[in-house]
Amino acid sequence: MRITHCAYYLGCALFLSSAATFADSHKMEAKIEAIKVSDNIHMLTGKGGNIGVLTGADGTFMIDDQFSPLTPKILAKIKEIGGEHPKFLINTHFHGDHTGGNENLGKAGTLIVSHNNVRERMASGSYIQAFKMKSLPASADALPVITFSDDISFHINGGQVHAIHTPHAHTDGDSFIHFKEQNVIHAGDLFFNGFYPFIDINHGGSVKGMISAVDKILAIADDKTKIIPGHGPLATKSDLQAYRDMLQTAYNKLRLMKISGMSVTDAMAAKPLAELDQEWSDGLFSSSRWIEIVYPGIY
Repeated sequence: MRITHCAYYLGCALFLSSAATFADSHKMEAKIEAIKVSDNIHMLTGKGGNIGVLTGADGTFMIDDQFSPLTPKILAKIKEIGGEHPKFLINTHFHGDHTGGNENLGKAGTLIVSHNNVRERMASGSYIQAFKMKSLPASADALPVITFSDDISFHINGGQVHAIHTPHAHTDGDSFIHFKEQNVIHAGDLFFNGFYPFIDINHGGSVKGMISAVDKILAIADDKTKIIPGHGPLATKSDLQAYRDMLQTAYNKLRLMKISGMSVTDAMAAKPLAELDQEWSDGLFSSSRWIEIVYPGIY
């Protein structure tokens, strides 16, 4: 039996209300916790996507930044674990629970990096149909100033940090981050550990693309790899493999329904994922709601 993930999927509340409304209402109660992953890597949890932090003599390297009002608490926690104001920030994708602190950090001199499509989505604004949520164009200070198409490497703190793009997965701009020497991977929202993931079909995501992305991570990981998911507890390769198996089972069933001409309403009513619900529906979505969101992107 998996642990209950309510403490983690609350961080996905970006998809239930506007990021600003959520951040304002949770500003005082949010608590940032640090989990040690390796000697100089920590996972920070709070209200939003899990943050990765690499500290060392060359400076602090940060992955994602949750919501804007949480920045002071996040920076205080980074200082507490031995880090400095982040020298680099990389966004794994454009959603506001991973980029909400960009403006604060950018104004303070942090160099922000992302895939090309992340900057484009942030600069133009977005609308997520599944939750009727509109995001306005980001300010200049919030935008990544360095972008890449396939991958990029940072040589920092005695090791290599490698960011790898995975097309048409959670969105069209996802990257996962590999800390080679420490054998740690930050998967971003390619991995919701223990529950059905949000897949942003409107912005280039798909179940098939998620499976391909997870396969890329699995090919790099080994039994000792520690994996920071976008949402959920710190994970292992076996956790990621279980998640991949769930996605493949769901995709196979939904694709057959799509090929047969079933509507999304009929697919939901058929409850094809009932066997998965005990393990995977204790997060943001029931399987019926998840089918409603991902079915248009099944191909």
